[in-house]
Amino acid sequence: MKKMFTALLLILVLVVAGCSSNDGGAGSTEKSTLKNIKDNKKLVIGIAPGYFPFEMKSIDGGFVGYDIDLANAVGEALNTEVEFKQFAFDGLGPALQIGDVDMVIAGMTIRGDRALSISMSNPYYKTGQAIMVPAASKGIKSWEELDVKGNKIAVGIGTTGALLAKSQFKNAEVVDYEDFPLAATTMGSGQADAVVYDEPAIAVWRLEHEGEVHQLEGLLSAENLGIAVKKNDFETIQWLNSFLHSYVDSPEELESRSRWFEESDWLDKVSGE
Repeated sequence: MKKMFTALLLILVLVVAGCSSNDGGAGSTEKSTLKNIKDNKKLVIGIAPGYFPFEMKSIDGGFVGYDIDLANAVGEALNTEVEFKQFAFDGLGPALQIGDVDMVIAGMTIRGDRALSISMSNPYYKTGQAIMVPAASKGIKSWEELDVKGNKIAVGIGTTGALLAKSQFKNAEVVDYEDFPLAATTMGSGQADAVVYDEPAIAVWRLEHEGEVHQLEGLLSAENLGIAVKKNDFETIQWLNSFLHSYVDSPEELESRSRWFEESDWLDKVSGE
Protein backbone atom coordinates (compact mmCIF):
# COMPACT_ATOMS: atom_id res chain seq x y z
CA MET A 1 0.00 0.00 0.00
CA LYS A 2 2.83 2.37 0.88
CA LYS A 3 4.52 1.70 -2.48
CA MET A 4 1.23 2.29 -4.31
CA PHE A 5 0.70 5.56 -2.46
CA THR A 6 4.26 6.68 -3.30
CA ALA A 7 3.74 5.82 -6.96
CA LEU A 8 0.44 7.71 -7.11
CA LEU A 9 2.05 10.72 -5.42
CA LEU A 10 4.87 10.70 -7.97
CA ILE A 11 2.39 10.58 -10.87
CA LEU A 12 0.45 13.50 -9.36
CA VAL A 13 3.63 15.57 -9.00
CA LEU A 14 4.59 14.88 -12.63
CA VAL A 15 1.11 15.83 -13.88
CA VAL A 16 1.08 19.09 -11.92
CA ALA A 17 4.59 19.93 -13.12
CA GLY A 18 3.59 19.24 -16.70
CA CYS A 19 0.54 21.51 -16.45
CA SER A 20 2.47 24.35 -14.89
CA SER A 21 5.10 24.20 -17.62
CA ASN A 22 2.49 24.78 -20.32
CA ASP A 23 0.02 27.28 -18.83
CA GLY A 24 2.11 30.38 -19.53
CA GLY A 25 1.89 31.38 -15.85
CA ALA A 26 4.54 32.01 -13.23
CA GLY A 27 5.72 28.39 -13.33
CA SER A 28 6.01 28.22 -17.10
CA THR A 29 9.25 26.93 -18.64
CA GLU A 30 8.43 28.59 -21.98
CA LYS A 31 11.09 31.07 -22.99
CA SER A 32 10.18 34.72 -22.54
CA THR A 33 10.20 37.11 -25.48
CA LEU A 34 13.39 38.66 -24.12
CA LYS A 35 15.19 35.32 -24.29
CA ASN A 36 13.91 34.68 -27.81
CA ILE A 37 15.11 38.11 -28.93
CA LYS A 38 18.56 37.48 -27.50
CA ASP A 39 18.73 34.01 -29.07
CA ASN A 40 17.55 35.25 -32.49
CA LYS A 41 19.56 38.49 -32.26
CA LYS A 42 16.53 40.25 -33.70
CA LEU A 43 13.50 42.14 -32.37
CA VAL A 44 10.43 41.81 -34.62
CA ILE A 45 7.91 44.64 -34.15
CA GLY A 46 4.33 44.60 -35.45
CA ILE A 47 3.09 47.96 -36.75
CA ALA A 48 0.11 49.34 -38.68
CA PRO A 49 1.35 52.18 -40.93
CA GLY A 50 -1.13 54.93 -41.67
CA TYR A 51 -1.45 56.05 -38.06
CA PHE A 52 0.01 59.57 -38.29
CA PRO A 53 2.36 60.56 -36.70
CA PHE A 54 3.04 57.28 -34.88
CA GLU A 55 3.88 54.93 -37.75
CA MET A 56 4.02 55.88 -41.41
CA LYS A 57 5.61 54.76 -44.66
CA SER A 58 8.28 57.09 -45.93
CA ILE A 59 8.47 57.87 -49.63
CA ASP A 60 11.67 55.81 -49.86
CA GLY A 61 9.86 52.68 -48.63
CA GLY A 62 10.94 52.66 -44.98
CA PHE A 63 8.94 53.33 -41.81
CA VAL A 64 9.06 56.50 -39.72
CA GLY A 65 7.18 58.06 -36.83
CA TYR A 66 7.06 58.35 -33.07
CA ASP A 67 6.41 54.62 -32.56
CA ILE A 68 9.23 53.75 -34.96
CA ASP A 69 11.63 55.86 -32.87
CA LEU A 70 10.38 54.08 -29.74
CA ALA A 71 10.85 50.64 -31.33
CA ASN A 72 14.38 51.50 -32.42
CA ALA A 73 15.16 52.74 -28.90
CA VAL A 74 13.95 49.40 -27.49
CA GLY A 75 16.18 47.57 -29.97
CA GLU A 76 19.14 49.75 -29.06
CA ALA A 77 18.60 49.05 -25.35
CA LEU A 78 18.54 45.32 -26.12
CA ASN A 79 21.54 45.68 -28.44
CA THR A 80 19.77 43.90 -31.26
CA GLU A 81 18.55 44.39 -34.83
CA VAL A 82 14.97 45.65 -35.27
CA GLU A 83 12.67 44.30 -37.99
CA PHE A 84 9.24 45.82 -38.70
CA LYS A 85 6.29 43.77 -39.95
CA GLN A 86 3.25 45.53 -41.33
CA PHE A 87 -0.34 44.46 -40.58
CA ALA A 88 -3.83 45.87 -40.64
CA PHE A 89 -4.49 47.06 -37.10
CA ASP A 90 -6.91 44.24 -36.26
CA GLY A 91 -4.29 41.68 -37.33
CA LEU A 92 -1.68 42.79 -34.80
CA GLY A 93 -3.09 40.88 -31.81
CA PRO A 94 -3.32 37.54 -33.67
CA ALA A 95 0.21 38.04 -35.08
CA LEU A 96 1.48 38.51 -31.53
CA GLN A 97 -0.39 35.48 -30.21
CA ILE A 98 1.02 33.08 -32.83
CA GLY A 99 4.56 34.41 -32.44
CA ASP A 100 4.82 36.15 -35.81
CA VAL A 101 6.08 39.26 -33.98
CA ASP A 102 7.80 39.79 -30.62
CA MET A 103 6.05 43.03 -29.69
CA VAL A 104 3.40 45.39 -31.04
CA ILE A 105 4.14 49.12 -30.99
CA ALA A 106 1.28 50.65 -32.94
CA GLY A 107 -0.54 53.26 -30.90
CA MET A 108 -2.43 50.48 -29.13
CA THR A 109 -4.68 51.62 -26.28
CA ILE A 110 -4.38 49.79 -22.96
CA ARG A 111 -7.82 48.19 -22.45
CA GLY A 112 -9.28 45.49 -20.24
CA ASP A 113 -10.66 43.45 -23.14
CA ARG A 114 -7.22 43.35 -24.80
CA ALA A 115 -5.67 42.12 -21.53
CA LEU A 116 -7.69 38.92 -21.94
CA SER A 117 -5.51 37.84 -24.87
CA ILE A 118 -2.28 39.88 -24.66
CA SER A 119 -0.26 41.72 -22.00
CA MET A 120 0.62 45.39 -22.18
CA SER A 121 3.30 47.63 -20.71
CA ASN A 122 2.81 50.79 -18.70
CA PRO A 123 1.74 53.81 -20.82
CA TYR A 124 4.24 55.53 -23.09
CA TYR A 125 1.83 58.16 -24.48
CA LYS A 126 -1.50 59.69 -23.45
CA THR A 127 -4.09 60.62 -26.04
CA GLY A 128 -7.85 60.57 -26.69
CA GLN A 129 -10.50 60.14 -29.36
CA ALA A 130 -11.45 63.18 -31.44
CA ILE A 131 -14.07 63.86 -34.13
CA MET A 132 -13.20 65.31 -37.53
CA VAL A 133 -15.80 66.65 -39.96
CA PRO A 134 -15.61 68.36 -43.38
CA ALA A 135 -14.96 72.12 -43.26
CA ALA A 136 -18.49 72.70 -44.52
CA SER A 137 -19.80 71.11 -41.30
CA LYS A 138 -17.74 73.28 -38.93
CA GLY A 139 -20.98 74.60 -37.45
CA ILE A 140 -21.48 71.25 -35.73
CA LYS A 141 -20.47 71.54 -32.07
CA SER A 142 -21.02 68.05 -30.62
CA TRP A 143 -21.15 64.35 -31.48
CA GLU A 144 -24.87 64.37 -30.62
CA GLU A 145 -25.55 66.58 -33.64
CA LEU A 146 -23.95 63.93 -35.85
CA ASP A 147 -25.93 61.08 -34.32
CA VAL A 148 -28.85 61.19 -36.73
CA LYS A 149 -30.23 58.57 -39.08
CA GLY A 150 -28.58 58.72 -42.50
CA ASN A 151 -25.21 59.96 -41.25
CA LYS A 152 -22.11 57.78 -41.60
CA ILE A 153 -19.26 57.82 -39.08
CA ALA A 154 -15.97 56.46 -40.47
CA VAL A 155 -13.58 54.59 -38.12
CA GLY A 156 -10.45 52.42 -38.35
CA ILE A 157 -11.34 48.76 -37.93
CA GLY A 158 -10.34 47.26 -34.58
CA THR A 159 -9.37 50.62 -33.07
CA THR A 160 -10.49 52.11 -29.78
CA GLY A 161 -12.21 54.83 -31.79
CA ALA A 162 -14.29 52.19 -33.57
CA LEU A 163 -15.29 50.57 -30.28
CA LEU A 164 -16.19 53.93 -28.73
CA ALA A 165 -18.15 55.15 -31.75
CA LYS A 166 -20.19 51.95 -31.93
CA SER A 167 -21.17 52.30 -28.29
CA GLN A 168 -21.83 56.05 -28.48
CA PHE A 169 -23.65 56.56 -31.77
CA LYS A 170 -27.13 55.01 -31.67
CA ASN A 171 -28.68 56.45 -34.84
CA ALA A 172 -25.83 57.21 -37.26
CA GLU A 173 -24.18 54.29 -39.06
CA VAL A 174 -20.60 53.52 -37.94
CA VAL A 175 -18.55 52.16 -40.87
CA ASP A 176 -15.22 50.29 -40.50
CA TYR A 177 -12.26 51.07 -42.79
CA GLU A 178 -8.86 49.40 -42.96
CA ASP A 179 -7.02 52.41 -41.57
CA PHE A 180 -7.33 56.08 -40.70
CA PRO A 181 -6.21 57.55 -44.05
CA LEU A 182 -8.86 55.52 -45.87
CA ALA A 183 -11.53 56.60 -43.38
CA ALA A 184 -10.47 60.25 -43.68
CA THR A 185 -10.29 60.09 -47.49
CA THR A 186 -13.75 58.55 -47.59
CA MET A 187 -15.09 61.49 -45.58
CA GLY A 188 -13.25 63.90 -47.86
CA SER A 189 -14.98 62.41 -50.89
CA GLY A 190 -18.38 62.94 -49.29
CA GLN A 191 -19.07 59.27 -48.50
CA ALA A 192 -18.96 59.81 -44.72
CA ASP A 193 -20.02 62.66 -42.45
CA ALA A 194 -17.33 62.38 -39.77
CA VAL A 195 -14.30 60.41 -38.59
CA VAL A 196 -13.63 59.24 -35.04
CA TYR A 197 -9.93 58.60 -34.37
CA ASP A 198 -6.98 59.42 -32.09
CA GLU A 199 -6.45 63.16 -31.70
CA PRO A 200 -2.76 63.27 -32.81
CA ALA A 201 -3.58 61.60 -36.14
CA ILE A 202 -6.47 63.98 -36.75
CA ALA A 203 -4.26 66.96 -35.87
CA VAL A 204 -1.74 65.89 -38.52
CA TRP A 205 -4.49 65.34 -41.10
CA ARG A 206 -5.71 68.88 -40.46
CA LEU A 207 -2.21 70.19 -41.18
CA GLU A 208 -2.10 68.24 -44.44
CA HIS A 209 -5.60 69.30 -45.52
CA GLU A 210 -5.78 72.85 -44.17
CA GLY A 211 -9.13 74.46 -44.83
CA GLU A 212 -10.74 71.17 -45.88
CA VAL A 213 -11.54 69.62 -42.49
CA HIS A 214 -12.51 70.73 -39.00
CA GLN A 215 -11.99 69.11 -35.58
CA LEU A 216 -14.75 69.35 -33.00
CA GLU A 217 -13.72 70.82 -29.67
CA GLY A 218 -13.03 68.43 -26.81
CA LEU A 219 -12.30 64.70 -26.78
CA LEU A 220 -14.64 61.72 -26.53
CA SER A 221 -12.23 59.87 -24.23
CA ALA A 222 -8.81 59.88 -22.58
CA GLU A 223 -6.54 56.91 -23.28
CA ASN A 224 -3.08 55.48 -22.61
CA LEU A 225 -0.98 53.77 -25.26
CA GLY A 226 1.20 50.78 -24.39
CA ILE A 227 3.51 48.15 -25.88
CA ALA A 228 1.92 44.71 -26.33
CA VAL A 229 3.58 41.33 -25.81
CA LYS A 230 2.36 37.76 -25.44
CA LYS A 231 -0.07 37.18 -22.59
CA ASN A 232 1.55 36.62 -19.18
CA ASP A 233 5.10 37.28 -20.42
CA PHE A 234 5.91 38.93 -17.11
CA GLU A 235 9.69 39.04 -17.58
CA THR A 236 9.35 41.05 -20.79
CA ILE A 237 6.67 43.34 -19.34
CA GLN A 238 8.86 44.07 -16.31
CA TRP A 239 11.79 44.92 -18.56
CA LEU A 240 9.65 47.15 -20.80
CA ASN A 241 8.25 49.04 -17.82
CA SER A 242 11.78 49.68 -16.54
CA PHE A 243 12.88 50.78 -20.01
CA LEU A 244 9.90 53.15 -20.43
CA HIS A 245 10.54 54.66 -17.00
CA SER A 246 13.92 55.87 -18.26
CA TYR A 247 12.89 56.58 -21.88
CA VAL A 248 9.75 58.71 -21.48
CA ASP A 249 10.74 62.37 -20.92
CA SER A 250 14.38 61.59 -21.70
CA PRO A 251 16.19 63.93 -24.17
CA GLU A 252 15.82 61.25 -26.85
CA GLU A 253 12.06 60.88 -26.34
CA LEU A 254 11.48 64.63 -26.07
CA GLU A 255 13.31 65.17 -29.35
CA SER A 256 11.16 62.49 -31.03
CA ARG A 257 7.97 63.96 -29.57
CA SER A 258 8.92 67.45 -30.79
CA ARG A 259 9.77 66.20 -34.27
CA TRP A 260 6.54 64.30 -34.88
CA PHE A 261 3.96 66.28 -32.88
CA GLU A 262 5.15 69.88 -33.02
CA GLU A 263 6.77 70.12 -36.45
CA SER A 264 5.35 69.46 -39.91
CA ASP A 265 8.31 69.54 -42.30
CA TRP A 266 8.24 65.72 -42.46
CA LEU A 267 4.80 65.64 -44.09
CA ASP A 268 6.17 65.75 -47.65
CA LYS A 269 8.52 62.86 -46.86
CA VAL A 270 5.83 60.26 -46.05
CA SER A 271 3.29 58.52 -48.22
CA GLY A 272 -0.44 58.73 -47.60
CA GLU A 273 -0.74 54.97 -47.05
